[in-house]
Amino acid sequence: MRPTASILHLDLDAFFASVEQRDKPSLRGKPVIVGGIGQRGVVSTASYEARRYGVRSAMSMAEARSRCPHAAFLSGRFDAYRAASAVVMERLRSLSPAVEPLSLDEAFVDLAADPEFDPDTVPELVDRLRRDVAELTGGLTASVGVATSKLMAKIATEIDKPDGSFIVAPGTERDLLEPMPVTVIAGVGPATAARLHHVGVTRVGDVWRHSEAELIDLLGQAAGASLHRLSRGIDDRAVSSHRENKSVSTEDTFETDIVDRAELGLICDALARRTAERLRKAGLSGRTVTLKVRYHDFTTHTRSTTLPGPTDQSRLIVATARRLLDATDTGGGLRLLGVGVSGLADWVQDDLFAEEADDAPEPLEQEPRLPADPPRAHEWSPGMDVHHDEYGDGWVWGRGLGLVTVRFETRHTPVGPVRTLRADDPALTPGHRESPSPVAGTVEE
Repeated sequence: MRPTASILHLDLDAFFASVEQRDKPSLRGKPVIVGGIGQRGVVSTASYEARRYGVRSAMSMAEARSRCPHAAFLSGRFDAYRAASAVVMERLRSLSPAVEPLSLDEAFVDLAADPEFDPDTVPELVDRLRRDVAELTGGLTASVGVATSKLMAKIATEIDKPDGSFIVAPGTERDLLEPMPVTVIAGVGPATAARLHHVGVTRVGDVWRHSEAELIDLLGQAAGASLHRLSRGIDDRAVSSHRENKSVSTEDTFETDIVDRAELGLICDALARRTAERLRKAGLSGRTVTLKVRYHDFTTHTRSTTLPGPTDQSRLIVATARRLLDATDTGGGLRLLGVGVSGLADWVQDDLFAEEADDAPEPLEQEPRLPADPPRAHEWSPGMDVHHDEYGDGWVWGRGLGLVTVRFETRHTPVGPVRTLRADDPALTPGHRESPSPVAGTVEE
């Protein structure tokens, strides 16, 4: 650990939902739930208004609807999320050259990597950062933690969340950790917590009664040693501004279990092609192809095979994924199928795969369950931005029975009217056509 609190962790509050509230005036201050809207969808983010009803991330959308039926259920707009994230990450890079993004809404910053860093100015720096984030993003809020290590900075972020900050003074780490639930330690998920509970460990301080050998015997070498170290606040991990993608993958969750192997094969091929396309766009290649399957009882299994060298070729990745699928028992039906590539490199060993010359991929609209953009009439998705030649810009409120309901408002307008249109109305198209405006909406938490 460091002698000064110089590692900063920032987390944008209820990020996806907050962006939706910012951009949709009628949803400000109301429950908003973003995620998969299908029968088997999962909650990605819930606004704080929805969390009061017990809705949380990773909950099934069906349960979320039962807990908070009056919420706005939206499918998400990743272009908007990426744009807001880019603004925040750029602001963080003004603090230090060492910024490690963890996701669109979360990052570590090594403040000490700036030669002009002054530990005495951290409180002022944090306050100014949070004000700037709100101003630059049009009203999004961020929680910030600063400490002597990554572990403690991330924990500090949660202490005064949302829209708050906490600085852990050097030397106070153990006092802060002792009463906290053991699940605050990185790597302690539900399964590990259950094992620890059986030996009387529920708080971080309880871990201290057990030796490293005992923890390794209970949890395994890596997990036991890590818990022994981190529970004492010992964390020497550096902030890495060159954090690598460990894998590239694509997966699909089905509305109903699929048993037909021929259909699964077509879906597998489509997923593999899309994964290969993502590799090429990122300038990456990979050696290990992994097939992920989830059965009707939610049991999840993976199969992998490692190639002689890295590739980004669709034909080879498709063929490899199909062989893995052929070796998998699908008799009981699958609810999810995914194809991923890991062991990434920024080069391709062409000589090994010359015979696998890649053809242009088939248009995705011809492949099952991977709709193309722009959407067809039946694919208007709740929350997506739209434009109507007569009514202007708005967003999809709902759809069904050949109709689509649109609320015509944007982040730069007042709450707008709702109109129901034919789903195949030729005047209705995806996306906004409004000019950028310096006027920002606000998020009411």
